[in-house]
Amino acid sequence: MKISNETKVGALTAIAITLLILGFNFLKGKTLFKTGNFIYAKYTDTKGIMVSNGVFINGFQVGSVYDIENADANLSAIVVAIKLKDNYNIPSNSVASIKENPLGNASITISLGDAPTYVKSGDTILTSSSAGLLGDVMNKLGPVGDQIKATVGSLDSVLKNINTIFDPATKNNLQEVIANINKTTASLVVSSASIQSMLNQQTGAITASMNNVNSFTKNLADNNEKVTRMLSNVEKTTENLSKADIDGTVAQLKNSIETLNSILAKASSTDGSLGKLLNDKTLYDNLSNTVRSANILMDDLRVHPKRYVNISVFGKKDKTGPLMAPLDSTKLK
Repeated sequence: MKISNETKVGALTAIAITLLILGFNFLKGKTLFKTGNFIYAKYTDTKGIMVSNGVFINGFQVGSVYDIENADANLSAIVVAIKLKDNYNIPSNSVASIKENPLGNASITISLGDAPTYVKSGDTILTSSSAGLLGDVMNKLGPVGDQIKATVGSLDSVLKNINTIFDPATKNNLQEVIANINKTTASLVVSSASIQSMLNQQTGAITASMNNVNSFTKNLADNNEKVTRMLSNVEKTTENLSKADIDGTVAQLKNSIETLNSILAKASSTDGSLGKLLNDKTLYDNLSNTVRSANILMDDLRVHPKRYVNISVFGKKDKTGPLMAPLDSTKLK
């Protein structure tokens, strides 16, 4: 039987359409027959997730979104079918969340749990709502916005209070205060001019003082060698003092003072000869009598020499009695 061209064209068209549909579904991650490992996740908001979007665990793509269906007519929940590439050990308490990407497609990230049992094919995994990048930013900006609103409200209240305080009388008082400030500023200008004049008058004295200081420093510079020698001499003196046996000298001085104190103590007591001589009145009287007797003897020898030296050819012996008291001339001496 001969097949007409129209039949051939129709058959080729049907095959082409079938291949196109199968290829399109294949590119979207769907196959003609639903085979493989499938798990399901329920969300109240899919946040724009689409079929063939990736599913990741620890940054590794383990599958893709196979299908999205509503759980009921009220759209209270949306079921997302996830096709896994292989049979992975996913703990039963793992959580699948949708991550928004403002620069690309949304994806599903599964955070692994620690349960000893694993999710099987056909099970429904736990889900959570993730704010995403923009959501995180908005959540962080939310408190800031609330603070700004509170600040604006406080500023509005302050401005209202300021408007209430600034009545006409207060404004007049402020104007008077500003006028007084202007007067004070003018007075300060006059005072500064007076101070400048005083400084100008004192310029000569200041210049003279500076000249004296310059002269003093010049003299120091001119006598630098003398000052250096003087400092060297002082340094040598201090070095000699540091080398000197000051402790020994002080010890010797202490010993000398102790010896002198001992001598003075003995002189003050009546034990020694010097002490008796200084403190014994009887010895003093005897010494006085001895001196007096010596004076009498000297006066008698001077007045009656013949009594003691009897050398005479024609003379006679001096028969006058001896002196009993010193003469007045001797007493005066």
